[in-house]
Amino acid sequence: MRVELRKSFQFEAAHLLPHLPETHKCRRLHGHSFKVEIAVAGECDSQLGWLMDYAEIADAFKPLWEQLDHRYLNEVLGLENPTSENVAVWIWERLKPQLPLLVEVVVAETCTALCVYRGE
Repeated sequence: MRVELRKSFQFEAAHLLPHLPETHKCRRLHGHSFKVEIAVAGECDSQLGWLMDYAEIADAFKPLWEQLDHRYLNEVLGLENPTSENVAVWIWERLKPQLPLLVEVVVAETCTALCVYRGE
């Protein structure tokens, strides 16, 4: 049986988007309560009855969370232009080697605005 698991995380961070015009509100320093959703997919282990332990997803994401939570994202190596799109790709590139079953990273910067990245 093929299944997909999703695990959500939250982090608080500040950023600005340096390539926008000076007059754009997102060019100014501001913060978000970011929500990240990690999705893995594959065939269930017939004996265990699951794809993987949710704790494995949490353990793989924890080092990334530590780099993002309560940080100024523009200072995180590789996130000099920390759009939701770039944050999603940044997470994917660091998480995929740890989670080969990774199929999707969702980054929401507000409760109504999010980016979905499914790798390349």
